[in-house]
Amino acid sequence: MKLSELFKKGKFVITSEIGPPKGWQVDKCIHEAETYLKGKVDAINVTDNQSSVMRFGSLATCILLKQKNMEPIFQVTCRDRNRIALQSDILSAYAFGIENLLLLTGDHPVLGDHKDAKPVFDLDSVSLIYAVKKLESGEDLAGNKLEGEPPKFCIGAVVSPCAEPLDPQLFKMEKKIKAGAEFFQTQLVFEPEKFVKFMDIVKKNFGKVYVLLGITILKSVGMAKYMNENVAGVFVPDYLIEELKKDKEKTKSGQTGIEIAAKLIKEMKPYCDGVHIMPLGWDDKVPHLLELAEL
Repeated sequence: MKLSELFKKGKFVITSEIGPPKGWQVDKCIHEAETYLKGKVDAINVTDNQSSVMRFGSLATCILLKQKNMEPIFQVTCRDRNRIALQSDILSAYAFGIENLLLLTGDHPVLGDHKDAKPVFDLDSVSLIYAVKKLESGEDLAGNKLEGEPPKFCIGAVVSPCAEPLDPQLFKMEKKIKAGAEFFQTQLVFEPEKFVKFMDIVKKNFGKVYVLLGITILKSVGMAKYMNENVAGVFVPDYLIEELKKDKEKTKSGQTGIEIAAKLIKEMKPYCDGVHIMPLGWDDKVPHLLELAEL
C-alpha cells in the first residue's frame, strides 16, 4: 500500500528501516524485520549502500520483504547510477509491487569504504523526483513513451529540520515539493523546539506537507558525541547526554535510549504526520519503543 493513502486517511504513519548486510546472506536481516517490525510498523525503509559503504542491494532486499508480506520503501540514491539505471531500477521495483520510494542524492564515495570509486551524480534528488513523475506520466526522462500502463508511486524525500542555517533546507524542500515529493522523512531530531519551529515555517510556506519525524535510540554517550561532531544537521543536547551518563548499565541495555526516544516522540507527535525510526541494528528494541511512546 502507498504511504500516501495512509496519510490521506489521517493515520499517524510509523516506519522503520533496515540496512542490508555486507554480503549475500540476507536471511538474518529479513528474519529480524519479520520478527520485530512486521505488523508493528506501516513500512520498512531499506537503505541503499548507506554512507557509501557497499552492501547487499536495496531493491533485492525490498523484493524479499514484499515476498514476506511486509511493505518496503525502496531507498534510491543518485551516487552510483546514471539516469538510465535509476529509471530502470525504479520500473523494476514497480513490477514487484514496490510502490513507496525514498529518493536521495547520496553521500560521496570518499566517505565510504571504496574511496576510489567514481561518483556518478548524473541526477540529484530533485531531478530524480522529477524523473519518477515523468515515468508516472508514461514517459521516460528523455521523453520516450513507456510501453503499457505507467507506474504510480508514493514519492518520499529527506530534510534536516534542525540544520543551521535552515534556509538551504527549506529552499531544497520547496524544490522537492514542486518536483513531486509527497512526504518527507527527516534527519534525526533531538531538539523539539527547533522541530516545532521548522514545522510552523513549513505549514505557513508550503501548506499541508506530510512529514515523518526521524528518531533513533541513543546507544551510548560516545554515539551522541560522535553525531554532534560528524553528522550534519544533528545535535544531541547536553541534558540528553547527561541522562545517558546516569546509569551505565541501563544505557548499555538500551533502556535509557528507548525512554529518551519515547519522550521525544510524545513531545513532537502533535506537529508531524508520523515517525521514522532508525534503529541502527537495534531492531529488537523497536516494539518496546513503540509501546512506551504509546503508538
